Amino acid sequence: MIIGIAGSFGAGKGAVVDFLTKTKNFQHFSASGFITEEIERRRIDVNRDNMIVVANKLRNSFGPSHIIDSLYNRAKEKGGDVVIESLRAVAEVRRIKELGGVVLGIDAEPEIRFQRAMLRKSVKDNVSYEKWLAQEKMESNQDDLSKQNIFGALEESDHIITNNGTIKELHTKINEFLKQNSQ
Repeated sequence: MIIGIAGSFGAGKGAVVDFLTKTKNFQHFSASGFITEEIERRRIDVNRDNMIVVANKLRNSFGPSHIIDSLYNRAKEKGGDVVIESLRAVAEVRRIKELGGVVLGIDAEPEIRFQRAMLRKSVKDNVSYEKWLAQEKMESNQDDLSKQNIFGALEESDHIITNNGTIKELHTKINEFLKQNSQ
């Protein structure tokens, strides 16, 4: 099974990945990790703005599904069930579907997502609430299917989980999703 994960900042994509890898034996392949490798190779600062720029440059140079295709090829080598996270462009969501996968979207209220992002203390999330919302907005109104558009990717998902509750509630929703999509 191939599951692509799309979702807004701080919605719980990582929590979904943790659940799938730790309890369901999925192999994890990270688009953020792939982009971070490229940023470090270019010797520039790892932050959300640079991640957006570099990801868009990769898609522009090598095709709109380059990141997903690269991760899929890594996944094929390992075999087994795979979770690829995070899909941030509509073309990436469509590519997962073309490869026979299913796309799970994760979302939550903005205030909850910001609080989670701050608790995570990631370098790329070290910004004010206003800057955080501005970054999110910058990614949400793209006409080019190959550029980052987290809300466009979310809308194209096969199933969306709203994750405003507890981790236990999230796990229940993931199990329901797996039951519906494993037939």
